[in-house]
Amino acid sequence: MLKTRIIPTLLYKNLTLVKGVSFDSWRRVGSVMQAVKVYNIREVDELVFLDITATRESRKPDFRLVDDFADECFMPLTVGGGVNELEDVRKLLEVGSDKVAINSASISNPGLIKKASNIFGSQCVVVSIDVKKKNKNNKYEVYSHSGTKPTGIDPIKHAINVELLGAGEILLTSIDNDGTMNGYDLEITKKIAEEVSIPVIASGGAGNYEHMLEVLKIKGVDAVAAASIFHFTEQTPLEAKLYLKKNGVEVRV
Repeated sequence: MLKTRIIPTLLYKNLTLVKGVSFDSWRRVGSVMQAVKVYNIREVDELVFLDITATRESRKPDFRLVDDFADECFMPLTVGGGVNELEDVRKLLEVGSDKVAINSASISNPGLIKKASNIFGSQCVVVSIDVKKKNKNNKYEVYSHSGTKPTGIDPIKHAINVELLGAGEILLTSIDNDGTMNGYDLEITKKIAEEVSIPVIASGGAGNYEHMLEVLKIKGVDAVAAASIFHFTEQTPLEAKLYLKKNGVEVRV
């Protein structure tokens, strides 16, 4: 049986790590290298690094930066931000990323998912889906460009489509819940997890270990990603795993 993963998320903006609420990332929380070294000591399962301004600024991923901190990262590493073509995927894998997260390009260039999975394997292709609930009818919508552009796309249909194209995992983030520490969006997470057979990583809203346990009860949710809980509280990935194990979740301790 595969173990449930606890995955800290690092958001990178203007040469530093940041954290905010609902994708409004303004608070500086330290350097990438410092965070990587801390999580090495804490022996986390995986790490996600997202350059949240690369696509908005029409930049490529910072391959040199990734090369530098990947050498010090002793856990599986997923890198996203600015990934728009096959060469971006290739270079990120070459400089030390184990998986590559594709977000906006999954909408503007969905063929990239198929090409990348065919050449490098679906296990290294993570499609990041950022969702927000519409005020008018309570339906959900996919947003691109770090949550700044509504696409009009239904997230459930999008999730099904990216799986068909070859995505190996889905990183599902609730924009509304991001940084609030009030819990994951169980509604959309459950709807998507029921429709796809690939692992779903729940993201956005973790404030305590109970929130993690709650979302992990949804069949198809194989991992939880979190940031604020680890940056702004004394809670740690190891304590999270011990709590989950005590409550019947298979984790690697």
